Amino acid sequence: MSDEQLLRYSRHILLDELGVEGQQRLLEAHALVIGAGGLGSPVALYLGTAGVGTITLVDHDTVDLTNLQRQIAHNLARVGQPKVGSAAQAIAAINPEVRVVGLQERADAQRLDALVAAADVVLDCSDNFSTRHAVNAACVAHRKPLVSGAAIGFDGQISVYDTRSETKPCYACIFPPEATFEEVRCATMGVFAPLVGIIGTMQAAEALKLLAGVGSSLAGRLQMLDARSMEWNEIRVARAPACPVCAALRQGT
Repeated sequence: MSDEQLLRYSRHILLDELGVEGQQRLLEAHALVIGAGGLGSPVALYLGTAGVGTITLVDHDTVDLTNLQRQIAHNLARVGQPKVGSAAQAIAAINPEVRVVGLQERADAQRLDALVAAADVVLDCSDNFSTRHAVNAACVAHRKPLVSGAAIGFDGQISVYDTRSETKPCYACIFPPEATFEEVRCATMGVFAPLVGIIGTMQAAEALKLLAGVGSSLAGRLQMLDARSMEWNEIRVARAPACPVCAALRQGT
């Protein structure tokens, strides 16, 4: 670690639980972030400021004026630009030594298989169930920890799905692929601007803890926030024995 890095990351290094060794693990880590919008913005910025060595951002969309109410990685000058490029510029403005790989695409199952395999941690900042299930399936297949967040209206939720532990659930254990969920979008329902900041920042924190080997994660715990009253609720969840994703992996099918 260079003298400049020792200075830049000094407030991390001063933490006994993190120290030089933990910061070095962050510098050598690779995080895959799916979505560079409301949740992906704080995720990308905090992973970048913390010095995660490589950040791969995946998002097919471009910056729109309506995004600027909550997507803090973007600005007015970058309206019309790819979100992944805009977020990369925002990270570089704070920490130019971080390597950012921006992929302007919709990642299908085959693409996710390769991207997840190359990452140390995956952060799902997408806004639809089909993508979340595809990301989860790839994480289960490659035994990579998944930090998943969601936010709509005034309601947010976050958990970690880490099937490296035989007792911890995957995303499909809690939200089965065959179940019917009402898809709601910000464009029709709206979203409270700070809510994505709260959930996205927590996603970044969970990912950094996993990469540095600090503390315990939210694996097996689903936290839900009602921002109207700023009240949190938590439920503990176990692996579903008949889960079509992680149970099939255990059985080798």
